[in-house]
Amino acid sequence: MKRSLHAILCCPVCKGDLTLAVTQENDDEILEGTLTCASCRVSYPIEDGIPDLIPRNADAGCVD
Repeated sequence: MKRSLHAILCCPVCKGDLTLAVTQENDDEILEGTLTCASCRVSYPIEDGIPDLIPRNADAGCVD
């Protein structure tokens, strides 16, 4: 994930701001980390440079 992408991302559940915590990055991108919503406290992983912004359960706004 490019660091500049963080500025345009929002929580898919409540549209709140996401806080970025980086655990691994290289010169070009963030490879591992977490995006956490400041409002509803839902966390989304970043793995292999890909942010996973899919809510995990019905309480987080997921519809079957």
